[in-house]
Amino acid sequence: MNAYNVKRIVTTCPHSYNTLKNEYKGLGGDYKVQHHTEFIEELISEGKLKITGDLSGKKITYHDPCYLGRANNVYDAPRNLIKFLGVELVEMKRSKRLSFCCGAGGAQMFKEPEKGSQDININRTEEALALKPDIIATGCPFCNTMMTDGVKSVNEGAAEVLDIAELIAENI
Repeated sequence: MNAYNVKRIVTTCPHSYNTLKNEYKGLGGDYKVQHHTEFIEELISEGKLKITGDLSGKKITYHDPCYLGRANNVYDAPRNLIKFLGVELVEMKRSKRLSFCCGAGGAQMFKEPEKGSQDININRTEEALALKPDIIATGCPFCNTMMTDGVKSVNEGAAEVLDIAELIAENI
């Protein structure tokens, strides 16, 4: 990427965000790395994107992706985007620094769950659905899949699962 004079990288995946931001420096890559929620927040703040839709009356809960939140302390940008939409943001008990994994981490998404009393994504989905949200927002494609599967398993149709970028795109 240095050969192409890359200066800024925008990722949709918190895992890629973490790798490019924190690990590439040791390999000579020093780039401005942003998660898509940070980039979209910047565009809105600069007036380059305008929210025109109105989701008032909707209730949204946000699931913090592990590599975005706990690993990189990105908590505000996703929540600010949700607030820009004029909705009620309801926080799960385990949120921000105390958030709980969606169940995809460590390649768990690609194998059968290990023995235990409950699958991780089911536990997290039940926590989200207990708040009776219209939408469970995510900022990670893996989290989106795990929460979508959880909703289908726990109470199909109880809530929509959408990436924050999808919510913004539908309302600009």
